[in-house]
Amino acid sequence: MVTFLSGGTGTPKLLSGADAVFDPAETTVVGNTGDDVELGGLHVSPDLDTVLFERGGVLDRETWWGIDGDTEETHAFLHELASAAGLEAGPRYLPDERQTEGRELARWRRFSGVAEFMTIGDRDRAVHLTRTGLLDEGRSLTAVTRTLADAFGLAVDLVPMSDDPLATMIHTPRGEMHFQEFWVAHRGEPAIEAVEFRGEPRATVPVEKALEDGVVIGPSNPITSVGPIRAVGGVEERLADAPVVVVSPFVEDRVFSGPAGDLMAAAGYEPSTAGVAECYPFADAFVLDSGDGTKLDRPVVRTDTTMDSREDAERVARAVGEALEVLA
Repeated sequence: MVTFLSGGTGTPKLLSGADAVFDPAETTVVGNTGDDVELGGLHVSPDLDTVLFERGGVLDRETWWGIDGDTEETHAFLHELASAAGLEAGPRYLPDERQTEGRELARWRRFSGVAEFMTIGDRDRAVHLTRTGLLDEGRSLTAVTRTLADAFGLAVDLVPMSDDPLATMIHTPRGEMHFQEFWVAHRGEPAIEAVEFRGEPRATVPVEKALEDGVVIGPSNPITSVGPIRAVGGVEERLADAPVVVVSPFVEDRVFSGPAGDLMAAAGYEPSTAGVAECYPFADAFVLDSGDGTKLDRPVVRTDTTMDSREDAERVARAVGEALEVLA
């Protein structure tokens, strides 16, 4: 059994080559839900959906977001309608008092659907409609995720990090904003003063069981992709007891992609592989790029960690398997 902690695009890319190394039927993926938002009344789970679509064979691998070849007619007409009506485009938060009423899983991250600030394809929207409808029928996010995973034919077990809400909030000179507003609407440009995980989520039984076996953290952003999972009650303690292998998202001080460097610095860590090792004190072994000469006090397996194809991902997955064998 092996469990991947997944957020952003780093770990999903690794998963795209993992089948050659790890039996999908013995693989669990715990997905970050700190990025979840309610947009126009729909519960959107971006990091769960990246795994859902990639493992389901429909992901747009150019953007690593949404469904390949999806149309965007509803999204486009929302903007046309808002313009014609003189309505200002998003992000448009719902009023403060509406952030914490009604559906618990939408707390602290509710946005109006007027001229929505996230591009959502038409088939992608059908997934969010189905998720929201099932949640409104009283099912848990874990149960809904498994239903969707079955619909997409996933062989791995995909579970959300919690059934309780958590929102990743970025504090900037412009004020606090949800991570999706920071990254999607503002392209990660505002200076980062602090990162807050708002909420008190608890680990579900499936997550607790998944963390009893070998754990893999791919080259996802340590702060906003993996940090929310670690903020779930009970997770950190289990990571301290489990064998954990980490694939660094850096080559020494060069980050592969995304805002990981700025977020690491804002959280008080050096934006580098050494900083990742400090950030993950529970990690037992690391997979580093062949060009990364960082010396760590834990076992290291080196390979080319660039992942531009499934073959690349399989190579890195084999290095992860080797690192787990070293720990065994």
